[in-house]
Amino acid sequence: MKLFLLTLNAICLLLASQVGQAQVHHAAILIDAENGNVLHEVDATQSWYPASLTKMMTLYMTFDALNNGQIHLHDVMHASRHAARQPNSRLGLHHGEHLTVEEAILALITRSANDASVVLAEHLAVTEDNFAIRMTAKAHSLGMYNTYFMNATGLPNDWQVTTARDMALLALKLQRNFPEYYGYFAAHSFSFKGRELNGINRFTANYEGAEGMKTGFTCNSGYNLVSAAHQNGRHLIGVILGGRTSNERYNLMINQMDHGFAGDYNIVANINTMPTNSAGLPPHQLDCASGASSYDEPEVHHRHSHGHHHHLVTHIKSKVHRSRHNHR
Repeated sequence: MKLFLLTLNAICLLLASQVGQAQVHHAAILIDAENGNVLHEVDATQSWYPASLTKMMTLYMTFDALNNGQIHLHDVMHASRHAARQPNSRLGLHHGEHLTVEEAILALITRSANDASVVLAEHLAVTEDNFAIRMTAKAHSLGMYNTYFMNATGLPNDWQVTTARDMALLALKLQRNFPEYYGYFAAHSFSFKGRELNGINRFTANYEGAEGMKTGFTCNSGYNLVSAAHQNGRHLIGVILGGRTSNERYNLMINQMDHGFAGDYNIVANINTMPTNSAGLPPHQLDCASGASSYDEPEVHHRHSHGHHHHLVTHIKSKVHRSRHNHR
């Protein structure tokens, strides 16, 4: 019966989100990183697929483990068969191939490498499923109450959702909690096994005062972007979820950042006190068969089925319930 109800849930989720696709063009938020004041938002609590923005939480978990002495930057890790089988984007690791923790961090930030992300997850929690449970528990402890993780990469899973508000909060926590590692987000390239691999984040490369952060794309999510920048003594964090093209994603971010730095927005809320109830179900933004392109970044186009991991969903929902109860 439980399996039937979960399956029915998934079908309802799929149908409802397809119906809602035409109703939500994109979601966005812009906050002042000094105090968490919300300067601009569009459907910031609308449920959305995070795609590779997921890797920001993978990095949060990694930085936390570094701070706790659980791991070190120059520790050597080895790719499992599971990690080596991850689809693009990837470093192209083979089973048994090694890389350091620092190389994996840079691979996630500059290339959004799925294989390196799973290597980190398994190094920290033995299995990616265990790591996903820890990611969700950590997200809720940070106040990201509408975020659920089922994997370390952002590869499509109907249960893996977030909101623009939650991703802005994660970016803020990364800045405040890990100043010694935050500078990695500004990396434009890194060297791996004799190859110089260039970054894929055009905002980080081109916007005045850009400090970096993370891109994301799948057909379901559309083109996502979290960015941070500073100008004239101001420090802003922006999130765009669901751009219909890569250029639109960057243009939306540049537009809200420009207006933020120009002082065109009034404070509408604070990220710590704004409503956190997730609105609606995540839309399926793009039909990639119709010609959607991610030419600027090597992330996945197809709707990759990972299944629903029903036992994992149950475990996560149990942890989520306890987390919500403890933080209200």
